[in-house]
Amino acid sequence: MPLPRLYMIRHGNTDWSETHRFTGRTDLPLNAHGEQNACLLASRLRGLSFSRIFTSPLQRARKTCELAGFASAAEIDPDLLEWNYGEIEGKFSPEIHRERPTWDLFTNGAPGGESPQDIGSRADHFIAKVRQTTGDAIAFASGHIIRVIAARWIGLPVEGAGKLLCSTASIGILSYEHDLNRPAIQLWNDDGTIAAR
Repeated sequence: MPLPRLYMIRHGNTDWSETHRFTGRTDLPLNAHGEQNACLLASRLRGLSFSRIFTSPLQRARKTCELAGFASAAEIDPDLLEWNYGEIEGKFSPEIHRERPTWDLFTNGAPGGESPQDIGSRADHFIAKVRQTTGDAIAFASGHIIRVIAARWIGLPVEGAGKLLCSTASIGILSYEHDLNRPAIQLWNDDGTIAAR
């Protein structure tokens, strides 16, 4: 029997993702580029079947799920909500670093929002749910929660998520090496552009 896999899909582009603003709970729609990228996911995922399909409640993830062709069976899961950024919602990294020069999201958390422990607990809860699933699963969500899930999947602390990039409309696959006691990352941050570079 093949080992189960968890496909992690980041939503397509939004106006804020394209300008690198922190976009947590602000429920922005996909922009035209994001819708186009989400439609391309449909062809990249064609022919795959999943025993469970999860999506964040945020519209950017739900629309990506829909345009990729999986909305009819999708379960909305609040564990997949993006990091609650609190006071830094909508801000740019340079702006935050002017006020807090040594700040790092994955180490320090979001002032007035979620701590690394908070988001780590949500990631662990989601992973436990997926690991009770027979067969492959797929989840549509936002970049930072995806990175934390991947880090926690392989036993790293939340801080380890800072080493994993996650582009819009990218595919990651979390699985195992040899057996279920050896979680591994099978594929990461595949946004379909590697061959074009």
